[in-house]
Amino acid sequence: MATPNNKKVIRAPIVSVLGHIDHGKTTILDYVRGTVVQQREAAGITQHIGASYFPIEDIKTFLRKSKQEFAEKEIKLPGILIIDTPGHAAFLNLRKRGGAVADIAILVIDVTAGTMPITWESVRILRDRKTPFVIAANKIDRISSWKSKKDADFLDTYNSQTSHVKDFLDEKIYQIMGNFLEEGFKGIERYDKIKDFTKQVAIVPTSGKTGEGISTLLLVLMGLVQQYLTTNLKFSEGPAKGVVLEVKKEKGRGKTMDVLIYDGVINKGDEFIVGGLDKPIKSKARALLIPKPLDEIRDPRQKFDSVDSVSAASGIRILSPNIDDVVAGSPFRVIGDSSNEENVYKEVESEVNSIRIKTDKAGVVLKADTLGSLEALENHFTKSDVKISIADVGPIKKEDIINANI
Repeated sequence: MATPNNKKVIRAPIVSVLGHIDHGKTTILDYVRGTVVQQREAAGITQHIGASYFPIEDIKTFLRKSKQEFAEKEIKLPGILIIDTPGHAAFLNLRKRGGAVADIAILVIDVTAGTMPITWESVRILRDRKTPFVIAANKIDRISSWKSKKDADFLDTYNSQTSHVKDFLDEKIYQIMGNFLEEGFKGIERYDKIKDFTKQVAIVPTSGKTGEGISTLLLVLMGLVQQYLTTNLKFSEGPAKGVVLEVKKEKGRGKTMDVLIYDGVINKGDEFIVGGLDKPIKSKARALLIPKPLDEIRDPRQKFDSVDSVSAASGIRILSPNIDDVVAGSPFRVIGDSSNEENVYKEVESEVNSIRIKTDKAGVVLKADTLGSLEALENHFTKSDVKISIADVGPIKKEDIINANI
């Protein structure tokens, strides 16, 4: 998000939310969004393309509802950009060479149901990408005889429960801890019992329905980022770097690209290079679109504002010509100085080619619709010692079938 130049020291951390279906990922985000929008006449929160930007002032407004002392804590971050990842494909496309675009993740688990197959799929992806995460043990309000305290800090609401209710929650958390220990995680504990957050995964019990524990989750998350990850958040004033989240056809607009900008600045009219099906594609940003503030996004007549410039970290929609063959999950680079065009082209080409495989050796043929999915498939097959003959993005062609039969 754009801020005055003298304050551009670090960018907002990019936070991804993962978890099993119906475990409350969206409910937690909607609770924070909705509460803050009601608190202000013109909310500073912006609903981005699959992402919500929360300025620090609005986060403090939310924290104050739980405890005044929470809002008074020193927070050096400009805000947080939370990515909604409805499925693994969305998260897999949050990629860049060397790891994930997300700085940290929230793994949501229904505390009453426990871990599920998709939970472990999420954990495997986070592990592969070396992305640190916090566990939100959600739906504590569904525990039998639980007495809810709206917006309360977790320990405040926990200490007001009867002993048998506390025992039940403790047992459920121990079960989650046991499951993670079996999966090879050496340290996992409830957040208030952790001394070194670099060595243990924190569990924060929450309720997306009553808001209990959500302020606690935000504080733990921001504390982790502030203490251990700020070196990753250094802001660059240079040409934007990003990743393509999705390419789609829009009525009246033609093909559009949803891009997550994780570094630098993009201006309207900037030329850029992005990964394509056959080779990198050069195009020009005819329009940069960001949705209106949340209190207006509910109006379906006009959801987007056209802007002249966007800085990291941001989710934007770009209108450009000749982007039909752009591949989701591919690198996005603004050229900047024209003398740098060849270097940018080679950088994008090299990153895409580092994932593609084409050999004459016997093995399976992998085709995926996005670069992120292809990368994940390759990692999975390689770890299982399955030989790969061809790995590429795009539709299945006749030659792929022939190669698979050889």
